[in-house]
Amino acid sequence: MTKIWVDPARCQGHARCFMIAPETFYIDDEGYGHVVEGREGAYEEENTRKAIRNCPERAIKLVETEDA
Repeated sequence: MTKIWVDPARCQGHARCFMIAPETFYIDDEGYGHVVEGREGAYEEENTRKAIRNCPERAIKLVETEDA
């Protein structure tokens, strides 16, 4: 299964992911992006793909997991 993951070592808090796909990403109190719980598999949705493409730090990753 493919899941979306925001690499905390790369995220610089530009918040573009949240501005483009607020249904999939949120910003924590320190300004860094995270994936909304339950939305890890939303990588095929148009807004999510747009957010991935627009992350200036390339912090949003698609990772393969063994979860079904």
